[in-house]
Amino acid sequence: MSSIKNAAASSLAKATSAAANAVTPAPAFVPRARFEVSSDITRSYFLGHHQAAVARMSKVLSNIGLIIECRDFRVPISSWNPILEHKLQSLGGHQAIPRIVVYTKRDLGPGRPRDLPIVDALRRFHGAESSSVDTPGGFVAREPAVDGGRERSRRGKADGGEIPSALFLGKGESNASGDRALMSAIRALAKSDASHSSHLLGLRAIVIGMPNAGKSSLLNRLRHRGVKANTKAASTGAQPGITRKLGTPVRILSNEADEDLPDRGVFVMDTPGVFVPYVGDPESMLKLALVNCVRDGLVNPVTLADYLLYHLNLRGQTKAYEWLCATPTNDVNVFLESAARRTGKLLPGGVPAIDAIAEYVISLYRRGELGKLVLDDVNDETLRRARIASLNPPTSLNQARKAEKERRSIASKERYRAGLKGS
Repeated sequence: MSSIKNAAASSLAKATSAAANAVTPAPAFVPRARFEVSSDITRSYFLGHHQAAVARMSKVLSNIGLIIECRDFRVPISSWNPILEHKLQSLGGHQAIPRIVVYTKRDLGPGRPRDLPIVDALRRFHGAESSSVDTPGGFVAREPAVDGGRERSRRGKADGGEIPSALFLGKGESNASGDRALMSAIRALAKSDASHSSHLLGLRAIVIGMPNAGKSSLLNRLRHRGVKANTKAASTGAQPGITRKLGTPVRILSNEADEDLPDRGVFVMDTPGVFVPYVGDPESMLKLALVNCVRDGLVNPVTLADYLLYHLNLRGQTKAYEWLCATPTNDVNVFLESAARRTGKLLPGGVPAIDAIAEYVISLYRRGELGKLVLDDVNDETLRRARIASLNPPTSLNQARKAEKERRSIASKERYRAGLKGS
């Protein structure tokens, strides 16, 4: 009997020891629900040449038959510049100028089919905008032009049918249809222009948008596809601000191959990127800085790396960075220190070079090598709110500060009244 008891005791001891040594499952990782943005973050990047660019655009607008506006697909709402839109509306006068919004860099987004809800929401938005002449998301002018005594409304129409109000472009064969659709729309509008217009300048278009939204790259692609030119007509670069003045008109279509085009074909002018005078939402400034619409250094790289980490976690893309940091984390310091050691970005003594690794992480995202994210929340409701906000945007930093001061004053008075009622 004693031997049985001893055996039972021994078995119980082993079981207890095994239970004590068992690995407790790690709790499931919970990403941050929101990102705390400092109110002190820089919210302006409106440079002198931005203002000068708008003034120069006004001088050529009378000869322009098409406006191509570039927005970054990763920030389709944040890269919308309503100030530039309003300026062109006021400068356009009674000349109805069609506009196509081109969402660039789609290849750096989540890809098909995951990006289709975003694409569909934007198409619905632009479809609604182009049907309304009272909202800035439609075409630039609100009244038909008068040409040689004949009225001709060109708000999104050509002889071949509707001109699309929005297109989506990116690198790679999967996105080649966007290039073809844009060239087809330009060709249709040019043929319509040739049949209505008496001048011999050909159809002239300008490419506008925020800094580093892909304007120069788009012009080069149009030229390559249209006239098979392999050399760059417009300079491009990783940093915003490469184009600082209006470019000379570049031919992208010739009437030699298509006699229905205007006599001199189709020309496109590159323009400098124009930033908004003030970014009301500080988180939008982080988004624009992360996709490189503002120059590096304006926003702390560690803050940008933290914001990227927040989005990767929130979108369930922790595997995208596991080669840099083995386990998911919400702590940017843990993430960057691990990434620095794994990539060898260390200072003397083996200390992680935090700023250097933060800049490296940001560059990986910009190249599509560390997650492919759309940073804006894009749906019918957010687009509706963006449209309302665009109707009366702050036109200067001082105006924005005044509006913010008034908003805080109203909020303070409301809290005071609520306190009186509570007492």
